[in-house]
Amino acid sequence: MAKAAWKRPGSPIGRKGPRKANPAYKRRARQPWTPADLSKLKQLAKGNTPTGVMSIKLQRPVAAIRSKAQREGISLRPVNRSPYNRRTKAAKRR
Repeated sequence: MAKAAWKRPGSPIGRKGPRKANPAYKRRARQPWTPADLSKLKQLAKGNTPTGVMSIKLQRPVAAIRSKAQREGISLRPVNRSPYNRRTKAAKRR
């Protein structure tokens, strides 16, 4: 009789989080933030880097990056986007 899939070693079934999608992802859950990590977070946020890319570069979960940015007062919102409800003058004339 075959073993259940969740009992097989190496099976992704039953795993949770980033290790299921990408086994090479190094989790740094509950690791303290170093000053170098914090400066890199500020630099990436200033450059309008998406949080998914930040998580790969900092090797931390997206939720940890968002919470740390909120605690430190770092805005992750892109600064180079215009408001969504703004229309051009040509579109208003029609």
